[in-house]
Amino acid sequence: MKVLHVETGMNLYGGALQVAFLVRGLRARGITTVMICPKGSAIAEAAAEDVDVLHTVPMSGDLDLAFVPRLRRLLRAERPDVIHLHSRRGGDVLGGLAARPLGIPIVMSRRVDNPESRRVVRLKYRLYDRVITISEGIRRVLLAEGLAADKVVCVHSAVDTDLYRPQADRAWFRREFGLAEDQLAIGMAAQMIERKGHRDLFAALPALVEGYPHVRVLLFGQGPLRGALEREVRSRGLRDVVTFEGFRRDLPQVLPCLDLLVHPARMEGLGVALLQAAACGVPIVAARAGGIPEIVRPGENGYLVEPGDPAALSRALGELCGDAPRRASFGQRGREIALRDFSIDAMVEGNMRVYRELTGHARAL
Repeated sequence: MKVLHVETGMNLYGGALQVAFLVRGLRARGITTVMICPKGSAIAEAAAEDVDVLHTVPMSGDLDLAFVPRLRRLLRAERPDVIHLHSRRGGDVLGGLAARPLGIPIVMSRRVDNPESRRVVRLKYRLYDRVITISEGIRRVLLAEGLAADKVVCVHSAVDTDLYRPQADRAWFRREFGLAEDQLAIGMAAQMIERKGHRDLFAALPALVEGYPHVRVLLFGQGPLRGALEREVRSRGLRDVVTFEGFRRDLPQVLPCLDLLVHPARMEGLGVALLQAAACGVPIVAARAGGIPEIVRPGENGYLVEPGDPAALSRALGELCGDAPRRASFGQRGREIALRDFSIDAMVEGNMRVYRELTGHARAL
């Protein structure tokens, strides 16, 4: 079987990271893999050794209509058994327009839970033979918008549980981030955009800090809202509590050292940072949005609160800040959940089942 992947993201996080996991797993199973991605993208470098053929092409986003004929020429030359479209950055709609006339089965991965109108769903999703969602939450959104149930399959995203594991160098961590011995470290790892809920966290902190003045909140990530969020931290008098740590490439070393992870997103397809934290044995407090409840099981590995409820978020954080044995228990259970439900092997096999169904390859390949 020959599977061709189109990933148009530039950075190696979120969806692109999952594509890197997938092509590595497919090649290990003897599947011929072809990758088409933008010139200069991180996925081009990361996947180079795991694909049989790599094409890098100019690509500048959703409005780059010239991408359609460029992509179609490559698809005709490669003639794969399955075309798998991954990225929203033009890869979904433009990729579908390029591939549909060729008569090759098309799979599209959907990784976000933002709603689309029924008209858009009706027009857009006729381009694809199957849609793979990374959470049941996203699948429910598509079904509610009118997509046929037999066209949508959930295959959970995966986490590298060998890389992300409960090995904490707390002495290094405290030196690196300037933490005192008695301080509790709460982390949030998310792009700085509105739907991730940073403002809800800031609103929750004054009440939390009143009960737990030794709390420090470390924000990991970048994004267009960073400047506005920094101003809000200053205006709320939280500069001694909240620090902006930027994008870190050493999260496998950082995450295991956190006392807990918070993720108050108002919309979330699944949440790769949550998977990584769970694999590291870190308890989680998160909002009950999108696919988050598929990772965070209340009373098992963390707590869930309603999105946009800072008071409830503050209470849940306080529950864990004041209970070290529970944090340890939740962390251990989170590691078990990551190993069982979100392994790379399970994700690769889930995608392969879809390929086999579309191509008639019933035997294990």
